Amino acid sequence: MAALSLILGLALAGCATTGPGAGAHLAARPSAPASSEDVPVSAGVSPYGYFLAAQAAESYGQTDAAATLYDHAAALGAPAAEPYLKGEAFIAEILAGDIARAALDAPQGADADPDLVKLGALVRGVQDLAESKGAAARVELRDSEGGAATRTAAALLLPFAAAEAGDVEGSVAQPIIPGAPVAQFFARLDQGILFEHAHRTEEAETSYRELLTKGDPAGLATLALGALLERRGRQADAIRAYDAALAKTPGDPALIAARARAAAHRPAPPLPTLRRAAAEALIAPAGVMVTQKSDDVAMAYLRLALRLDPTRDEAWILVGDVLAAEGDTAAAHAAYARPGPNSPNYVEGQLKLAWAEQEAGNTDKALARVRALAGAHPHDREVAISLADILRAGGRYPDSIKLLDTLISTEGEVQDWRLLYMRADDEQESGDWPAAERDLKRALILQPNEPELLNFLGYSWIDRGERLNEALDMIKRAVALDPHSGAMIDSLGWGYYRLGDYAEAVKQLEAAVLLEPGDPDINDHLGDAYWRAGRKLEAQFQWRRVLSLDPSAKLKAQAEAKLKDGLGEPSAAPLKTSDPRPSVVAVTRQTPS
Repeated sequence: MAALSLILGLALAGCATTGPGAGAHLAARPSAPASSEDVPVSAGVSPYGYFLAAQAAESYGQTDAAATLYDHAAALGAPAAEPYLKGEAFIAEILAGDIARAALDAPQGADADPDLVKLGALVRGVQDLAESKGAAARVELRDSEGGAATRTAAALLLPFAAAEAGDVEGSVAQPIIPGAPVAQFFARLDQGILFEHAHRTEEAETSYRELLTKGDPAGLATLALGALLERRGRQADAIRAYDAALAKTPGDPALIAARARAAAHRPAPPLPTLRRAAAEALIAPAGVMVTQKSDDVAMAYLRLALRLDPTRDEAWILVGDVLAAEGDTAAAHAAYARPGPNSPNYVEGQLKLAWAEQEAGNTDKALARVRALAGAHPHDREVAISLADILRAGGRYPDSIKLLDTLISTEGEVQDWRLLYMRADDEQESGDWPAAERDLKRALILQPNEPELLNFLGYSWIDRGERLNEALDMIKRAVALDPHSGAMIDSLGWGYYRLGDYAEAVKQLEAAVLLEPGDPDINDHLGDAYWRAGRKLEAQFQWRRVLSLDPSAKLKAQAEAKLKDGLGEPSAAPLKTSDPRPSVVAVTRQTPS
């Protein structure tokens, strides 16, 4: 527990300081918790010392220890600071996944933050629901409905609390959730499950079919309807439902597996328990929050869902995503490793682990993991794509091309532009530009308005000094389609630079740096543009900044040379030294939430 020793050291160091300010917050810094038993009250430690130590514990991902330290700070501190500190402890308990403890410690009373009071009611409601106390859960969930971060969860969970309490009519009354179309979709989906729990299967079927008329892009309503039909022995009807969905989304693995099960007359999936279905009701909006970067509230929802059903592997995958985004790598890896080999989320978890290993520089370990996965799942296309992509990310371009050749050749008439994009990247890195150009043109025929493709081909032409005006037009289209991409705006600025329009190059590259301030390549390009525009002090500042941003060895050497000698004549303007385009990984790693 070296980190915990450092944390307690910070507590002692803070003995002479004054207390914290007010204002409760949710900060998603969870997991890999230290035991609260390891955090004793120490003589001579001030309340603020414990407060500093608690914040340090959060930064190490030790949220359980943080909760205990906040409690110590509250116990020793001034009465005015106690509500704030107890609120911080409560939040840390939720993010650590200790929902039972959070339910006991939830802030209450006039001095508590009103939003945390609502969140406390939600936590107690979930704890009651987890203990099959439907009536008590119902009271708490109703109390939590008015909170900004809790109203959606409360609306989704109240029907399950009603069902647990034996109120059938209350359980099947569909909640209305204004301004939350995703949550409303799942509320309607849950209505079908609750009808079936009430043994009203005809109404359950009607509910699912009504939902299908409003669209079913992820196939979830079809899967729920098909499972109901299978449980009723209507395999032929289930197959028709699966076929209708597959006609719209061919290749969907969940629908394909469900159809195969029904066709083989294998046992239908069981009706999910109330707790399992209630957990899923929270996971869905949490997934949306993750994509919207609302990681703090998403983590709270996920921890509550896992209190209801700790076997929900899709929730563990999302927990891993949030932890990875927060920099808690070890805890993220542990979450990704939770799904076992028999779980439908096993492949996704293993692929995320492999990418985490690759991004940490462990290419051999990542490749070994994905190759083992490919051996166990030889017909899984996404595993094969990930293997090719990790080979590319590790610089093994010929091996990646060979695997992509096989994948592309088996696709026939309907080809995936992503694979052509990936192979073009491999071919360009291997020095075979004609092949790369050919694949990019083929991909653009398939996906003419894909900004990644427009930027790749347009920039490549600019970098080679070919078809500059046409290339610039392509990049302008890419930027119009993705105006917040610093990488694409950098390509646009570099296009103007290569055309000799240094004023416009500066304008675009300054905008790109604002969007991607930590990118050494973009900062280097801005330095070059400043130099050509006669702003030599600013150019030198940018090149010095490049050296502070962990540049590649090649870029570092070039920046150092430019700081020493400046740039040569405009006709000798340097080619771009590295590719600022979003990694192919960003295109290929598209997994459903």
